[in-house]
Amino acid sequence: MLARVRAVVSRATAGRTATAAGAAVLTVGLATDSVTVPGVLAAVTTAGIGLATNIKILKAPRSARDTAIGVYLAPHTGACVLLAAEWLAPDTGVSLLVQAGAVALWTGATWYLRPGLLARRLVDEAVAQELAELAAAAEAALEETEEVPAPVTYDTPQARWWGENFAAEDGIAPGTVLLDHRQVTEQCLALVIGSQKRGAPVPKISTEDLSAYLDMPEDQIEIGPVPGRGTGVRLLVLGVRPQPAEPEQAATDDDAEVWAEIAATAMPGVELIETTTYIMPKELT
Repeated sequence: MLARVRAVVSRATAGRTATAAGAAVLTVGLATDSVTVPGVLAAVTTAGIGLATNIKILKAPRSARDTAIGVYLAPHTGACVLLAAEWLAPDTGVSLLVQAGAVALWTGATWYLRPGLLARRLVDEAVAQELAELAAAAEAALEETEEVPAPVTYDTPQARWWGENFAAEDGIAPGTVLLDHRQVTEQCLALVIGSQKRGAPVPKISTEDLSAYLDMPEDQIEIGPVPGRGTGVRLLVLGVRPQPAEPEQAATDDDAEVWAEIAATAMPGVELIETTTYIMPKELT
């Protein structure tokens, strides 16, 4: 902000100095023609340098750029015309009086109107108008293309049950979705829970709330990572995990086949040791 204020003050000082210098050259030109050519060259040089350093004017919207450039160059062009007129005008009293009046008019108008500042204001107004038009057009386009969000659909009744009872805004696990579920045994159910927002971890799920809602002991509820997956998915195990009754006891062929199918998607790399029986709530099955 301070740098911008300094830049404005610097431009204002330069403009005032240039106006005073131009008025001095024009006044001297009333008495002698020796300043005509240097004065014209100085006016052209000043105009070129000033315009080249005013990036705002050069990059202004097309609707205002030509007008702003014309306003900026007006005092320099006027000074060149007056110097040429002083050189060509006859040396009579009336002519000198008219020339002096023209010089005074140029000096007063340039000092009061400040063409450089006026040109930048024209550019600012054009930019603001263009931005307002773009915003209005974008808003109109948004209103035309806005569609009513489609209702949430579920692939399975279990996913619908999870979404309506747990993933609701005021539910136990808002922001989650049921990706997969497997009935490991009659006593154990595995659910793969994902985050509704891609790239975000699964929100924290309270085992105490789940225990109260399902009327199940809290020590029979486990929430942990899915092997080989990131925090965007979580494994929820409800019920009693299969535990070996004896180290040497092997699973039956049927249970091993069921577990192999489950482990391929929900718990890869986990081996079934033993199966037991547990009656699950009917909503989960």
